[in-house]
Amino acid sequence: MNDSPTAARRRIPPPHRDDVIIAAAGVLGGLLLWSLGVSNTGSRHFFPDWVALVPLLVIGPVVLLRRSAPAVTLPVGMAATAADQFTVGNLATIVLFTDLMYAAVVYGKPSMARRLPISTGLVTVITTIASVALVGPAQGLLIGVLTGIVCFGPALTGATLRNHREAAIAARLRAEQTALLAEMDRSQAVVAERARMARELHDMVANHLSAIAIHSTAALSIDSPATSREALGVIRENSVQGLAEMRRLIGLLRDAGAGQEAVATPSLDGLDALLEQARVNGGASGLEFVLDDARQPGGGPLPAPVELAAYRIVQESLTNALKHAAPGRVRVRVARADGLLTVDVESPYGEQPGPRAPGSGAGLVGMRERTELLGGEFTAGRQGLVWQVRAVLPAEEKAVTA
Repeated sequence: MNDSPTAARRRIPPPHRDDVIIAAAGVLGGLLLWSLGVSNTGSRHFFPDWVALVPLLVIGPVVLLRRSAPAVTLPVGMAATAADQFTVGNLATIVLFTDLMYAAVVYGKPSMARRLPISTGLVTVITTIASVALVGPAQGLLIGVLTGIVCFGPALTGATLRNHREAAIAARLRAEQTALLAEMDRSQAVVAERARMARELHDMVANHLSAIAIHSTAALSIDSPATSREALGVIRENSVQGLAEMRRLIGLLRDAGAGQEAVATPSLDGLDALLEQARVNGGASGLEFVLDDARQPGGGPLPAPVELAAYRIVQESLTNALKHAAPGRVRVRVARADGLLTVDVESPYGEQPGPRAPGSGAGLVGMRERTELLGGEFTAGRQGLVWQVRAVLPAEEKAVTA
C-alpha cells in the first residue's frame, strides 16, 4: 500500500550534500565552543552548562531538512534558539538559526518568502524600541542590531537571492519562448514559400505539359502525317516555352537567394500572347479563345502581386479549358472598377471529344489560394452550360504580397 512506512520514507527526499555539511559543521563547531567554555550568556545560570547542548543537538539535525521542509524547520529552529537564551548559550545555535531563516525564504513557498522579510523587519524594529526603553539607548541599539543580524538580515538576503533566481528563470523562459516563436515563424515561412513555389511551378508548367499530353495523344491515335506533324510542332513549341519558364523559375530562386534582382514576372500585358498560345494548343479541339479587356486606360499600375495572380488565374483557367472544355468559345474578361480587379473566364461545359489530359484539382486550389492571400474572392463552378471561374482582387497598393 502507498501508506506503508517504506512508501513514506520514499516520499522524503534525501538531504542535500551541502545541508549535511552545514549541519555537521554547525554541530561540531558548537561542541568545540562548548568544550572551550565559549558562551553567549555566561552570566545566566538557569540551568547547568551542558543544557546549552540540547538546543544545538535539536537544531543541528533539523538543518538537514532546510530545503525539503522549510515550513517545519523554521519553527523548530526558533524554539531551539529561544531555549538557548535560557542557557549559557552557544554561538553555533544562533548561526544555524540564521541559516534556517535564510533557507526558509529561499526554498519556502512564495507566501513565506514574501512574509518573512516583512515580519522579521517589524520584529527587529519593535525589539529595538523596546530594548532602548528598557535597558537604555546604547545596549538597546546593540540588542536591535543583533536581532536584525540574526532575523532580518538572513531573510532579506534570502529574498534578494530568490528574486534574482526568479528573474533569471523568467528571462530564460522568455528566451525559450522567443526562440520557439522564431522557429514557428521560420517553419510557417518555409511552408508558405513552398506553397508559393508549388503554385508558380504548377501554373507555369501545367499549361505546356497539358498541351504536350493532348497533342502527343492525338499524334499517336490519329494515323495522319499532317496531324502528326502539326502535333509535333505544337509539342516542340510548348516544350521550348516550358523549358524557358523552368529556367525563369530557377533563375528567380537563385537570384532571390543571392539577393539580386529577380527576373521580370508575367503581367496582364501578356494576356494576348497567352491567348494566342491557347489558340494554337486548342485549335484541334474546336476551341475558340476571345479576350475582352475592359480595363479603362489611365487607371494606374496594378500592384505586382495582383498582376501576377490575375495572370496566373487566366493561365490556369485556359489550361483547364484545354483539358476539359467542350468545343466552343472560351471567353476571358478582365475589368477594373471601384478599386477592384475582376477576372472572368468562361468555357463550354460538356464532354470533350478526342484526347484529354488528366487533371488533379491542384489548379483550382492554387487559384483559390492566390486570391485569398490577396484578400480577394474566388468562385469556380458550373453555370448552366458554362464553366465559370471568377476572381475579384483588390487593385490598390494595400494588397497583401503573395
